[in-house]
Amino acid sequence: MNRLCAIDILRRLDKKGKYVFTRHELHKCFPEDKPKTFSEGINRLVKDKILMRACHGIYVNPYALSRDSYTIEHIAKALRQGEYNYVSLESILSEYGIISQIPIDRLTVMTTGRKGTYKTAFGTIEYTHTKRSLITILNSIKKVENRPLRIASKEAAWRDLKRVGRNTDLVNIEELYGE
Repeated sequence: MNRLCAIDILRRLDKKGKYVFTRHELHKCFPEDKPKTFSEGINRLVKDKILMRACHGIYVNPYALSRDSYTIEHIAKALRQGEYNYVSLESILSEYGIISQIPIDRLTVMTTGRKGTYKTAFGTIEYTHTKRSLITILNSIKKVENRPLRIASKEAAWRDLKRVGRNTDLVNIEELYGE
């Protein structure tokens, strides 16, 4: 993997708005590299701070001009490709102003995939598995322009919080129901 070639590829992807990559996505950019050569090249790019290792198998271009305030959501999306994921529980209830505490370094995500917690360079991502049907999920979430993950409605986030047995003491019921 040629360093200048890698920088050029990262710059072109940045122009398309892409700055978070899985290891597999990066390997597609360098198809001529054998696995060992590719791994050594990635390690050199990380060592030279051209790429940043966010967590196992996920990399961020730290110099990307397209970087936005949703880096951790881009990472969460990359970690669970092929699953339905949406911001819920404490993270979205805090954004709605329904709980007073703001999760500073944690993103709570409901997923149709397996549960898990990942510590990244940008904060902790906590996935909680949902058994809800796809129709129920789609009717309970909404897309926000330029945001990588969909978000739960107030009601869906409240249902999720109760369903998974989380602490509900911080929820301001008046704010939740608009009283």
